[in-house]
Amino acid sequence: MQKRVLLGGAAVVTLIVAAACSSEGMGDQAMNTDYAAEGMAPMFEVDPFWPKPLPDHWLMGATIGVDVDSHDNIWLVHRNTPDQFAARTEIGLAQDPPLSECCQPGPPVLAFDQDGNLIQSWGGPGTETGDYVWPGSNHGLTVDAMDNVWIGGNGRTEAGTDRHILKFTADGQFLAQYGSPGQELDNTSMDHFGMVAKVFVSDEDNEVYVADGYAHQRVVVIDQSTGEFKRMWSAYGNEPTNDRPTRYEPGETPPQQFRTPVHCAEMANDGLVYVCDRPSNRISIFQKDGTFVSEHIIAPATLSQGSTWDLDFSPDEAQTWMYVADGQNMKVYVIRRETMEVVYTFGDGGRQPGLFFAVHSIAVDSEGNIYTTETYEGTRIQKFKFMGMGPAPSGDTGPAWPSDRRRIGS
Repeated sequence: MQKRVLLGGAAVVTLIVAAACSSEGMGDQAMNTDYAAEGMAPMFEVDPFWPKPLPDHWLMGATIGVDVDSHDNIWLVHRNTPDQFAARTEIGLAQDPPLSECCQPGPPVLAFDQDGNLIQSWGGPGTETGDYVWPGSNHGLTVDAMDNVWIGGNGRTEAGTDRHILKFTADGQFLAQYGSPGQELDNTSMDHFGMVAKVFVSDEDNEVYVADGYAHQRVVVIDQSTGEFKRMWSAYGNEPTNDRPTRYEPGETPPQQFRTPVHCAEMANDGLVYVCDRPSNRISIFQKDGTFVSEHIIAPATLSQGSTWDLDFSPDEAQTWMYVADGQNMKVYVIRRETMEVVYTFGDGGRQPGLFFAVHSIAVDSEGNIYTTETYEGTRIQKFKFMGMGPAPSGDTGPAWPSDRRRIGS
């Protein structure tokens, strides 16, 4: 049975009293980490000093993917090509001759430890570590259980449009390229992709779920070792076609095919696969074989780029909570996964810590901390510290800024 649930539209409320009570309680007793506690919800505060400054006058471009490895290190990929920066005012050091002492683009793949120290930096066109084609516009990063790094792409290179994904070791050694750039657009193809947004690696099944993506509009499952296509589906588990749905309209009957971009395909511990149909504002849930379970519309009035950009889960075994990044509305949704109820949101548009400019990707570490990246002019990664479970707020709570009590250290 097809199930549609409309979410969002809750009244905006202030949380001064709740935040103060929560902060005072956490200061006087051990942090509550019972994710299933009745009437409670996970609470967060931005860490404005994470990560530490980059070396060598490096800058980040649009940060377009984030994940956490088995050691709780945080990985991101950003776009470091010159067109991502203002040559005269941002990357004067990279000009020929140099215009200034600062700055220059950093390598596209960066990894940080929990304290925000840079521990890895690499990436870019081959062939020093292997014969591969770096994406014309890298997009999405996933770290598997062996700490291998997977990267997609939604741009163009001299070799043609991105139709492939790349796999590297943690120190940047090339392992595999699946798909070939420059292939013709075909949403039914079983040998190449169409501007991949992101992948999820199921090590238990030796499979990779591909959000495919910006030129195609489907989920593809491939063999993790060989890259062989195994199965694929679109909305409601339908066979993908080359038909393109019309532009999203609030209150519509959702289309039988995904719109583009299909921006994520993430599997929970219970085997359910959550797919971000971004411009349709919907999260569609499937079994591993593509059998449709349900769909849920988030912020249904959202137009333009849509509301469902990326998602991840709380670290408890049941993954009680789901967090959804919304780059159009500049916020993160805190959702009870069993019911898909939006309990509250945090964030707003802006440049200061705790605010967002096109929050793009989201990841959660083993301690429950959230990491977000921002695309376009956002060009940063932020850490939101898990502060334990507190009385469940509702509506838009605004920036997850540290409380006055915590700032003054009382």
